[in-house]
Amino acid sequence: MTTVAAAFAARHAAWEEEHLSPLAARSYPARRQVPEEDCGLRTPLQRDIGRIVHCKAFRRLKHKTQVFVAPENDHHRTRLTHTLEVTQISRAVARALRLNEDLVEAVGLSHDLGHPPFGHIGEDVLDRCLRDRFGRSFKHFEHSLRVVDVLEREGAGLNLTDDVRDGILGHSGRSPTPRTLEGRIVRIVDRVAYVNHDIDDALRAGVLREDALPADAIAVLGDTGSKRIDALVHDIVEHSERAGDVVQGPEAAAAMDALRTFMFEHVYLGPVARREHAKVEGVVRTLFAHWCDRPELLPDGGGAPGADLPQRVTDYLAGMTDRYAISVFRALTVPEGFAA
Repeated sequence: MTTVAAAFAARHAAWEEEHLSPLAARSYPARRQVPEEDCGLRTPLQRDIGRIVHCKAFRRLKHKTQVFVAPENDHHRTRLTHTLEVTQISRAVARALRLNEDLVEAVGLSHDLGHPPFGHIGEDVLDRCLRDRFGRSFKHFEHSLRVVDVLEREGAGLNLTDDVRDGILGHSGRSPTPRTLEGRIVRIVDRVAYVNHDIDDALRAGVLREDALPADAIAVLGDTGSKRIDALVHDIVEHSERAGDVVQGPEAAAAMDALRTFMFEHVYLGPVARREHAKVEGVVRTLFAHWCDRPELLPDGGGAPGADLPQRVTDYLAGMTDRYAISVFRALTVPEGFAA
């Protein structure tokens, strides 16, 4: 008698051929850096999703900044809630286009695993620290791939499938475009999600007034975050279906770019952010210099066996949560009697 496990792969592959677009990535065969036998009850991409959700770097996302450093407001986004929002929106787009939802979920859940503490401010400071001292650079999308390839599971890595790894590396506008349409969905939706939920958080924090948002962009996309996301999703789906690629229409793309530019001027690089930037710079530079000067004090040697000093310092620092980085900084700089 044929068991469920014995028939699973063939049944799922047949379902994909019948229901998915010819342009969709397929779940089989699995292409991994280290070949593995397939699971009898999960596709290779579903196994990747499980590995990502259960890894340590994923758990740390809940205490990493999205925009507001160490937010006290329980409703502000963290790197984890941003990740979940990107994944949910990406799946909706993939479903509408008959693309592989499991692939967009795996890429969406893992795309920011390499983000350092303190959001984009922390990434910028760590990059400048590396350039100043070692002539190297730091890009979170490259480090996200390093996390899943090298750092997780005590150096064994997660051994994710090649399409997921390609999507992780290509999710940023600064990186090469992913080869799959599913990876390209996450690349666009990442921006759709953060522009709109960062507006929501900035309004809640009193950093922005609603009437200050660019009127032309709001007229095109809508006057609430949910309306804007809905309009952008519909725009992506309709234009992508006609193009045979993942694209935005010119009007919606221009409106979203206007909102993003506005956010950089008034929130990401605005006066409140600049005040926090100086504080974050002090924390990151202090920790970076401390471990570069005293590498023997790096916990677990930096957690990357065989790596050189700048890489070990980078691996450890980029893996820290905001609150852990602040805690270590205080231990290094505040006299013990005053720490409480």
